[in-house]
Amino acid sequence: MSIVRPYGDTTGDGMVQMSFTLPVPHDKRAEGAAIQLANKMGMDPALVVHAKPVGPDFTFFVVYGPVNHLVDTSKVEVIERDYPLLSPKDANLAIRKGLRRRLTVVGACIGTDAHTVGIDAIMNIKGFAGEKGLEYYRELKVVNLGAQVAVPELVRRAKAEKADAILVSQVVTQREAHLLNTKEMSAAFREAYSEQTRPVLVAGGPRFTEQMADELGVDRVFGRGTTPGEVASYLVDALVTRRKHAPSRRTA
Repeated sequence: MSIVRPYGDTTGDGMVQMSFTLPVPHDKRAEGAAIQLANKMGMDPALVVHAKPVGPDFTFFVVYGPVNHLVDTSKVEVIERDYPLLSPKDANLAIRKGLRRRLTVVGACIGTDAHTVGIDAIMNIKGFAGEKGLEYYRELKVVNLGAQVAVPELVRRAKAEKADAILVSQVVTQREAHLLNTKEMSAAFREAYSEQTRPVLVAGGPRFTEQMADELGVDRVFGRGTTPGEVASYLVDALVTRRKHAPSRRTA
């Protein structure tokens, strides 16, 4: 069945829960405003199940209630993984046989973003979700530049390290900073390199979707829940299996 309705207490009851913040002090009028907003979004009747002041002038709400909207899953567009998942052993073997050298990956949080949890989860040996990070792979040279790296500095280090791939993590999203920073990074690399020699550009973060790659000017986007093994497998596919840019990158 491709037509589905949200599930809350019983199948098909249409119940949903959502949260938001309003720029009003916490009182009964504020809760009424939250219900009014929920009604306008199609939730009727709406119940405020949680309200908490956020300083003197803001209130955070959680509201619960039914909606009449239906979802047609047959019309959902997704980007399917188009490369095989490899074990660290198989990834190392493919790199060693295909490149005959180590594959260099440079990662960073760019702009003013100081949240390194995401980039560390992918690159550091401790890894994420039970998987070792990229530092665990013998055939990967991993350079983690950390937080708040300016784009010109990232380009400079990429050239110095002869990077095959660039991993950029963005968590801060205020005023679309994650989009603007990533587009700036992409433009800088495309200006500094020819299309044949530039590194593979990968962006990741909780507010990214895989469909945004073309918009951002990168080769791949990874969203929330991505594991190190997925990233490593993609890099092997892009840089070894398909030999994308590989022949001339070392002389860039």
